[in-house]
Amino acid sequence: MTFRIARADFSQPALRSFLQAHLDDMEHTAPPESRHALDLAGLQRPGVRLWVAEDGGAVIGTAALAPLSDGWEELKSMRTDPGRRGEGIAARLLAHALDDAWLRGAQRVSLETGSTEFFAPARRLYERHGFAFCGPFGSYRLDPNSVYMTRELV
Repeated sequence: MTFRIARADFSQPALRSFLQAHLDDMEHTAPPESRHALDLAGLQRPGVRLWVAEDGGAVIGTAALAPLSDGWEELKSMRTDPGRRGEGIAARLLAHALDDAWLRGAQRVSLETGSTEFFAPARRLYERHGFAFCGPFGSYRLDPNSVYMTRELV
């Protein structure tokens, strides 16, 4: 499996399309108030770090980290091209993001994901990478459409 992971170039049309497809995927998973994916503007906020997995110029995956508080970050915008799922792209992106957080001194990374079957592969991925289920964090509230997970970085 050969692809490269790099910081996002927001001027890239392929990235913009990929991110819009992520938002489109989320539309059928929960009501609007239960969808927490960041849009293009949200991913360009100060402190947010977005990585892109590319293969031959095609965007095949994304992962982002957004600051919550000092030493605590939130994993956002994890997505793999549906035609490339099962190739380990998400695992490499997740490891890359966690390494980056650790190198910058973060002590914890948390995430919100969906509670439906659509998100079951993502929840399994996060568990395999040391994330444990937890309660809502940051501005999240209990929501039957959401699952919250966290991992201490040591």
